[in-house]
Amino acid sequence: MSSAASPPRMRSRRAVGAEVPSRAHLQMLLPALLMFASGGAALVFQVLWVKQLSLVVGVEVYAVTTAISAFFAGLALGGLAFGRWADRLRRPVRLYAGLELLVAALGVAASVALAHAAGPFARLEAGIGLAAWLLPFALVGLPAFFMGGTLPVLVRALKPANDQLGRAGGGLYAANTAGAIAGTLLAAFVLLPALGVLGSACAAAGLNLLAAAGALLARREAVEPAASAGQPVAPRSPAARLAIALYCVAGGVALGYEVVWTQSIVQFMSTRAFAFAMVLATYLCGLVLGSALYARRADRIRDPWGLFGLLIAAAGLLAILQVAGLGHWLVGAQTRAEALVLGLGGSELAGMCARFAVAALCVVFLPTTLLGAAFPLALRLAVDSAHVGRDVGLVVALNTLGGILGVMLTGFLLVPGLGLVRSLALLAALAAAVGLLAVCRGQQVGKRMRLGVALVAVATLAAGALTSPRHLAELLPAARNGQITFYEEGRGGTVAVVEQGRGQNRFSRLYIQGVSNTGDAMPSLRYMRLQALLPLLVHDGEPRSALVIGFGTGITAGAMLRYPALRHPVVAELLPEVLAAAPHFKGNFDARHDPRLDIRLRDGRRELLRSAERYDMITLEPPPPSAAGVVNLYSRDFYQLAASRLEQGGIVAQWLPLPTQNEEDSRALVRSFIDVFPHAWLWTTEFHEMLLVGSLQPLRLDVPRIRERFAQPAVAAALGEVGVDSPEALLATWVTDRAGLESFAGDAQPVTDDQPRIEYAPWVRAREITRVLPALLALRRAPPLEGAEPSFRAAVDEHWARLRRFYDLSLHAYRGDRQAWARDARQVVRDDGDNPYYRWFLGGE
Repeated sequence: MSSAASPPRMRSRRAVGAEVPSRAHLQMLLPALLMFASGGAALVFQVLWVKQLSLVVGVEVYAVTTAISAFFAGLALGGLAFGRWADRLRRPVRLYAGLELLVAALGVAASVALAHAAGPFARLEAGIGLAAWLLPFALVGLPAFFMGGTLPVLVRALKPANDQLGRAGGGLYAANTAGAIAGTLLAAFVLLPALGVLGSACAAAGLNLLAAAGALLARREAVEPAASAGQPVAPRSPAARLAIALYCVAGGVALGYEVVWTQSIVQFMSTRAFAFAMVLATYLCGLVLGSALYARRADRIRDPWGLFGLLIAAAGLLAILQVAGLGHWLVGAQTRAEALVLGLGGSELAGMCARFAVAALCVVFLPTTLLGAAFPLALRLAVDSAHVGRDVGLVVALNTLGGILGVMLTGFLLVPGLGLVRSLALLAALAAAVGLLAVCRGQQVGKRMRLGVALVAVATLAAGALTSPRHLAELLPAARNGQITFYEEGRGGTVAVVEQGRGQNRFSRLYIQGVSNTGDAMPSLRYMRLQALLPLLVHDGEPRSALVIGFGTGITAGAMLRYPALRHPVVAELLPEVLAAAPHFKGNFDARHDPRLDIRLRDGRRELLRSAERYDMITLEPPPPSAAGVVNLYSRDFYQLAASRLEQGGIVAQWLPLPTQNEEDSRALVRSFIDVFPHAWLWTTEFHEMLLVGSLQPLRLDVPRIRERFAQPAVAAALGEVGVDSPEALLATWVTDRAGLESFAGDAQPVTDDQPRIEYAPWVRAREITRVLPALLALRRAPPLEGAEPSFRAAVDEHWARLRRFYDLSLHAYRGDRQAWARDARQVVRDDGDNPYYRWFLGGE
């Protein structure tokens, strides 16, 4: 109300003092809501672009990091440019609204363009080399450039005084980061599962449009420009320059922590996208809580330099202490949290998310809270109220650029060279150095504060020196019941080999990022040898070239090399550490060192994109389809790419694990495959695994040709070792043709690049294999053998009966029916007790 509308009246100082915070809160509420919506949209776009960039430039750590750096570089440059511009405007809120509108339009446009950029990028890279990277840089960096301007412009629109810079800037930063938390969780749990990639991009753009509309409706009053164009601006003080430089280094350290934490914590988590979303949300939650708590106090703190230094240094100490303190106690805490959630009526997904949250809170939350608290202090130390846009933009920009350098140095140099624990110790020591510089060079820092930071620095160095470099390896779950025979920490993740089992059943398992992938136990030997040899044996032509996507234990590649007629065997593998681990697995025929094998260090999809080579067989053994990012090798779009790289009559063979996804997800995977390949078969390679075989041309089971190929000594020996000792036993693993697969898939929607459903599917139900396997086996009918005599067909049927009996007894074991298991086990021993595959399960030699 104006004074003309109501007569003046006397008010007590208490009343006036009570009203000021109320007005201040109301003044901050709308800008905070705008920043919340803007931050949510930004993180949704970031999640989408990370996913899309993995399809465009590949999932190698260099490619993804370089491409995502374009996003952060855009943010940084946008903050610098628009912060300075905002200082010269009377109504910067209009600029803010314009930025949000541009982000909405360019964000959707970038998502659409990235969906079609993989082929053009591959062709450009082949033609012009590194210059091709301008394409993904422009697509991601341009909308990010306008995103980067939103925070400094809106802080400028608030026109905070010198004694309110920490409150205004820290408050909006907290709101923006809170929106980022919401965007992270929305993308993983709601938007991508429901709307897909492009639908999620439109939803994010809607948040930007909402922020723009809110800003235009706010109609904030004009502010006095800091300087007109062409007029000189006041230089920064040495203290401000020091604060900005230190906060830049702190940004690099903070993002370096994230690299180490992501690899350290995963063995307590999962490879599902939900797990990584929870870790990122926890990281951001710490930042927003710290910033929100200190935004209110930053302008009143008497010793901002001392507290700034203490927060940065203490965050480093906590980072190393929390990783050093990790132990098996964490698994117990996770189990109790999961049980609590399930007891309250939560779903399996909610229970697993409780496990993820406990791990993230124990490793990530406290250090990031201290780092978040340092932001409003950095603003107070570095920002001049006469140049708010310029200085806030610079603080955010250099902190972001420092983060880019931190990610690259940590991921590319520190972790491969020093390992995770030593890298974290070095980062924490660097944080201690930042703290010491702040208290030594800062103004009016008390002696107690300097002593406190010095003690924190000493404690950090001691903790780093005393923590074993193999601490994380010793925490691998399998290490408690086995022996670690190999462990390396590389750019793409940790790789370990653990020997387990007893007596003749001793075997090794491959752990990538702390998660079991595969091994050389008999079941794994069986399905991986069939993965390579079965498609080659049933191929209707004369296979001469083959590509294996995923080296793993090397068993599939080694089996492929047993086929003598193969002239051009190729393997695409992402991690060099996986290749280094190969000698620790038996049964791979030392494929790693076979001179015939052409090993290419890149992800399989990228290999097919960059090269026009064609193959008679492409066989895939990636991680399970529910793992984050792996859906790239199970989508209809990928199968279309693989089909385009087949020779006439070529075959694609896709591993189909059964226990790693629910039945409806398996139906979607089958639908994706048969949507591309008009001719398709399903084979059972092991109790837990099946094999999809597809071709663009008709498939035939030419028995005389298969017999001839099977008779080759190297082939017969490799398959005989895993219980497939004859062509009849091989063909008994045939389950169904396209008609059966169509029946199984039903009305399931395919997995596509735009709708990566399986990656965001619900958690796998307990004992899901007892539902999926019987449904698939029910499709079985006699294989369409050509040129086979009646006795051969009868032998195939007999082998199938034995295999089905073994599968039934295994299902009895899953269901806990001991009596039925014992009955069928005796029959299996009588019928085929010498079969090494059956004997491995039934306790024989």
